[in-house]
Amino acid sequence: MSVHDELTSVQRSLDELSRSLGRLEKQLGTGSLEMRRVRADAGHLRESVALLREVAASPAAPVRPELVTISDAPYDPSLWIDSDDEGLGARDRRAP
Repeated sequence: MSVHDELTSVQRSLDELSRSLGRLEKQLGTGSLEMRRVRADAGHLRESVALLREVAASPAAPVRPELVTISDAPYDPSLWIDSDDEGLGARDRRAP
């Protein structure tokens, strides 16, 4: 199956879930925390599928991360004043 077909299938399943939740709400009521939570989760799923549809509709070239050049020059020693050595503690104290 293609991605479009899979997304359509997921959308149909979400529509069926929504209809089932509507029937449950008629029986259980809409005021309970659990029912509101399930409705919210179903809404989040619907939003996520919509985002997937957007991504699938416009396949872009892979985005390469921007490279950052790090100089080989030593860092300014003033950066480390009042810092602790990880695992060793402060400079003026002994490690346990």
